[in-house]
Amino acid sequence: MRKTFLLAGTLLLSVSSQAQIFDAIKTAVKDKTGIDLNQPKTTTTNPYPAASGSANASVNLGSLSSLQISSGLKEALSLGVNEGVKKLGVTDGFFRNEAVKILMPEKLRKIDATLRSVGLGSLADQGVKLLNRAAEDAVTEAAPIFTNAITSMTITDAKNILLGSDNAATNYLQGKTQSQLFAAFQPKVKASLGKVGADKVWSNLISKYNTFTGQSVTTDLNAYVTTETINGVFKMVAEKESGIRNTPAMRTTSILKKVFGAQDGR
Repeated sequence: MRKTFLLAGTLLLSVSSQAQIFDAIKTAVKDKTGIDLNQPKTTTTNPYPAASGSANASVNLGSLSSLQISSGLKEALSLGVNEGVKKLGVTDGFFRNEAVKILMPEKLRKIDATLRSVGLGSLADQGVKLLNRAAEDAVTEAAPIFTNAITSMTITDAKNILLGSDNAATNYLQGKTQSQLFAAFQPKVKASLGKVGADKVWSNLISKYNTFTGQSVTTDLNAYVTTETINGVFKMVAEKESGIRNTPAMRTTSILKKVFGAQDGR
């Protein structure tokens, strides 16, 4: 019996010593790492971390469906195109808008100074005005061309554009469609140049310049006005896109509010 008590006592002492050792280890771990081994470890994963308040916050695409993103970007571009065409396709829409006004082609600007020096400034002014009149007339038929081009945007394109710069959508549209738009738009500009009489005025203007200077200056007004007209529309589209991205009040539909509201926290 005595041996039994001695054995039990020895075991109790051993267990106590081990407990003390384990307590000492736990204390040391807590002091060094801050981890309390007496408390069970729990982990919580948030699949949608909050974007607000972070300098590196990104668009919360998790709250948007692919269709919503695509629809929002296409609607923004459509609004920009339609409003741009509406503003430009009226009398003085180009001519009185310094941001898009079509000036003399660079290679012909010396004509302006020469004609003015011999008292033909009014002819030069008329030439510039009619270039803009041709653009104002032609641009009214451009909306369907631009609108159809918008439909080529893919879901992947739309997601990348939403995360892009203030005019990412405009740049995408211009880069993807510039050559097609030029080919489709040029006949309309040519017809408009003839309709407003710009072709005859410019032929007379260049003829007079060549007579005074003894030179032979020519230029492709159709190609020049076509390019400048397209660039003018894209400037208006970019202005609208930037406004929608940065000004909540310009998001006039629910899809615009939802899609572009998701990128406000960036």
